[in-house]
Amino acid sequence: MYAVIKTGGKQYKVQPNDLVEVERIKGEPGTKIVFGEVLAIGDTGKIEVGSPFIKDSSVEAEIVDQYRGEKLTVFKMKRRKSYRRKKGHRQEITQVKINSIKN
Repeated sequence: MYAVIKTGGKQYKVQPNDLVEVERIKGEPGTKIVFGEVLAIGDTGKIEVGSPFIKDSSVEAEIVDQYRGEKLTVFKMKRRKSYRRKKGHRQEITQVKINSIKN
């Protein structure tokens, strides 16, 4: 069984016991969270799709770790104009373990 959930403006296909990296969710490691925005649920050839979400379904997960991702360099330049800007960015990431999918 799998589900497609929406969190942090992105969609993730998850199954029970998966470790998924999502954008920052407030909470300490060990905290249980519930994703209520379930877009689709699939099981051995049968797929249920919501419009936009499936009512009364959720995905339960547990926060495993909070950390920051790799550094990205943002570089802007306009040729022949002496315009150069260099900036770095590190995204805050939450690693969650999917416990169960409720349909």
